[in-house]
Amino acid sequence: MNDKLVLVTGGAGFIGSNIVAGLVDRGRRVAICDRLGTDDKWRNLAKRELADFVLPELLGDWLDVEGDRVEAVVHMGAISSTTERDADLVVDSNFSLSLMLWQWCAEAEAPLIYASSAATYGDGSRGFDDDGSIEGLATLRPMNVYGWSKHLFDRRVARIVADGGPTPPRWAGLKFFNVYGPNEGHKGAMQSVVAKAHRAIRDGGPVELFTSHHPDYPDGGQRRDFVHVGDCVDIVLWLLDNPAASGLFNVGTGRARSFHDLANAVYAALGLPADIRFIPMPEEIRPKYQYFTEARMERLRKAGYNAPFTSLEDGVADYVRRYLEADDPYR
Repeated sequence: MNDKLVLVTGGAGFIGSNIVAGLVDRGRRVAICDRLGTDDKWRNLAKRELADFVLPELLGDWLDVEGDRVEAVVHMGAISSTTERDADLVVDSNFSLSLMLWQWCAEAEAPLIYASSAATYGDGSRGFDDDGSIEGLATLRPMNVYGWSKHLFDRRVARIVADGGPTPPRWAGLKFFNVYGPNEGHKGAMQSVVAKAHRAIRDGGPVELFTSHHPDYPDGGQRRDFVHVGDCVDIVLWLLDNPAASGLFNVGTGRARSFHDLANAVYAALGLPADIRFIPMPEEIRPKYQYFTEARMERLRKAGYNAPFTSLEDGVADYVRRYLEADDPYR
């Protein structure tokens, strides 16, 4: 009997639980490190058989006992709120734990895939090139403590690699752009605009989008690289299957689309005429607001990943019809 495990931290969360589903559906045994809290986050995992579950504060002890069974680590666990103000808490979760897992994987010779973020790019004025070199990363200026904590770890990895320090046998840091899809209900205000738009429509109101305060963008014309969570899962599974691929990679579609496009896609998925209203952008977020994000995908393509990405219209239709409109919205 093969008792090897893939350890997924943050495995009950949005992206993590979708990765767990992808792994289990392929016959892999999965152990999860996460907290479930008192809401319905556990439902993200309810349809899958799990090999083990461990709380984050017990992870070190668990690895001491079960580490020989761990064949790979997929580290999605993080404080992902861009509005979290407790910097000590964010650094402990997003940097210190990541560094511990890097060191453990290097010693155990286990592959590591970890979540970075497009928030590391800051306002985007320096572009969206996933250059993982010390020099390339030094040019970026994240705008919040979440983005900075992810950037801090990317830079630590770059330094370890450049100095010839201990590394996992293969590793990948993934700079996720605007991910949407099932199993994000527990995220509250941090849910995707797709989920928020769907809820607004079902509550009988219009979809509200921000007005623009930039001359190059119309109201609702602010653009993001929206990527379906299924594409993110496919990339993680591909990386686990391809030992030659290591490095820092963007995870987007390579094509920015407007919030107006997204809202129209939600209405189209529901078969309803669009009703979009524009509301003033709060003054406190205007100075730091990103009007454009678009992942450069050349490095992942050069590494060998050649699967197509889901279009915004197809991805939104899948999410709305198969999950948000279903009695059971969980994957």
